[in-house]
Amino acid sequence: MANPLFRISLTINGQPVQADVPATLRLLDFLRYDLDLTGAKDVCGEGECGACTIFMDGKTVNSCLILAVEADGSELMTIEDLSHGKMLNEMQQAFVDYHSVQCGYCIPGMVLSGEQIIKDHGKPDRDTIREDLSGNICRCTGYQKIVDAIEFAADKR
Repeated sequence: MANPLFRISLTINGQPVQADVPATLRLLDFLRYDLDLTGAKDVCGEGECGACTIFMDGKTVNSCLILAVEADGSELMTIEDLSHGKMLNEMQQAFVDYHSVQCGYCIPGMVLSGEQIIKDHGKPDRDTIREDLSGNICRCTGYQKIVDAIEFAADKR
């Protein structure tokens, strides 16, 4: 029995997208393999690491836990849409300036989570930043430089 396809319509990084997708296709795989938006990473596949973080209807979500058909009608933003051309936004620049990037694998999810933290708390204290980052795993930095970058970006805004 063939896997039936379902038509989805959504907005991704400000662009309308329509596609026919199988019911079992993860949103992460649709973004990476069908649309070549590779910023969200496939690491744990269980929603534990945050490497696949994107914005869906204005909130961060783990795209590995959502089926593409569940995103029908949604507005998505990936890390690819955060900068303005080649010019980094404040959060991305803070990650560079504070040397928060090592291997880089977790960084797209960390940056988007940092954006969500500022959106939710304005100027969060360090404990709030650490708590809200708890859904993101980094094996390289020890988190201190990431917290510094998010705190700096919040202060700058």
